[in-house]
Amino acid sequence: MLGTQYAIPLMTENGGGSIVNISSISALTGMAGAGAYTASKGAVRSLKKAAAVDYGKQNIRVNSVHPGNIVTPMSASHMEHPDFKQHFLNQIALPNLGQADEVAAVVLFLASDEANHISGIELPVDGGVTAK
Repeated sequence: MLGTQYAIPLMTENGGGSIVNISSISALTGMAGAGAYTASKGAVRSLKKAAAVDYGKQNIRVNSVHPGNIVTPMSASHMEHPDFKQHFLNQIALPNLGQADEVAAVVLFLASDEANHISGIELPVDGGVTAK
């Protein structure tokens, strides 16, 4: 929220820009036992929608990326552990776990001029979890 708040005036002065917020698939599906986390990620989703509408005419695009279970340096030991990996693979439609660089590539695309006519969307990077 603060990043968006501080970026909007600068982008307005400079003729526009792109904001990409990171949320979670829990904002799209909910998540048991994590009410506060889910609510905070849902707030990111709603803030993005409001900002996209409020600032679109100033040529400011606002989108959000919603990662699922992604292998990161913090999660790798758990997600790739032989006892747990199959659990995570069973949740997704694709045959492999998502990687952090795949999320980064989506963020880079949404921030780029290649996504010049995309605003107000939430883009899951979840291996098909939200499709199931």
